[in-house]
Amino acid sequence: MLKSINLVNFGPLNNLGWSSIGQLNLIIGENGTGKTFLLKALYCAMKTLEEYQKGDDKRDAEEILCEKLYWTFQSDKIGDLVTKGSDGGAMFEAELNDQSVMRFQWGKDATKKLLKFANTSPRRTSNSIFLPAKEVLSLQKIILKSREEDRSFGFDDTYYDLARVLSFLPSKGKNYRGFSNARKILENFLGGYIEYDKNQKHWQFKKGNQKFSVSVTAEGIKKIAILDTLLTNRYLRADSMIFIDEPEAALHPTAIMKFLDCMNLLAETGIQIFIASHSYFVVKKLYLIAQKAGFPVSVLNATQNGTWEQHDLKDGIPDNPIIDESIRIYKEEVEIKFQ
Repeated sequence: MLKSINLVNFGPLNNLGWSSIGQLNLIIGENGTGKTFLLKALYCAMKTLEEYQKGDDKRDAEEILCEKLYWTFQSDKIGDLVTKGSDGGAMFEAELNDQSVMRFQWGKDATKKLLKFANTSPRRTSNSIFLPAKEVLSLQKIILKSREEDRSFGFDDTYYDLARVLSFLPSKGKNYRGFSNARKILENFLGGYIEYDKNQKHWQFKKGNQKFSVSVTAEGIKKIAILDTLLTNRYLRADSMIFIDEPEAALHPTAIMKFLDCMNLLAETGIQIFIASHSYFVVKKLYLIAQKAGFPVSVLNATQNGTWEQHDLKDGIPDNPIIDESIRIYKEEVEIKFQ
């Protein structure tokens, strides 16, 4: 699992250090601070360790990483990922909890080759997944065709990887207890489940005796059903990582609460989870999880002056624009009532 990271001049992240990474992690900040960018950077590093020496793949780790950066950030050359206006090149460093390290550097002129690459981490045998803000099920065929046939930019690798693994068939047998409990929460809330109809060749939502095409199914239901599918087909394991971008997108506040309850169960099972959000409900729910269960929730908070601060929700909610705005609206409401 990831233990700490350091990024220098990597896109919008010109100087970021996070030394208190735990099982359940939250990245908060205003739009444009680099939350999604950070998630994608971490995802590229972890997927490199998972794909290295996998099956008949003869590529070395550096080649895999460069291709992952190319298809995830969709820049013609990786030199474009260096922070604009910076004096030097970019650097990424990640330490894992087995004391192994992955470190790579590159300059502004780099095309598909790194300046330096060092890795003492063994290949990860588990699977990581990125859950993007937009739903994938209704676009699965388009995403796969765009990458596998057209080989064109449009849907980055976070979408492609997810679209690919959703095709894996459900697995039978006893599942992790935490996974089973998480699935119960999801399916009870949904009142049904998503499945792939092989004959019709499309996804459908089954609720009782009724079947609905995924194209007319609510986006929030599809989003939650995707997580349920990944638990069903056993793509996720107790030592996997889940990167979630804006879980609040298309979800009702009640659904957000249920979704995060599942995240807490999965984190307790062993999965390492990273969530990027600017939702008051997400921050507040994770705060309640930390307070009730005594479960640490590490927070990386983007400040208004462009720096990043580390906190733990067990110690309270840090000052941030999300909470400030909710307080401002509450004060405005009070003022109106007492006019």
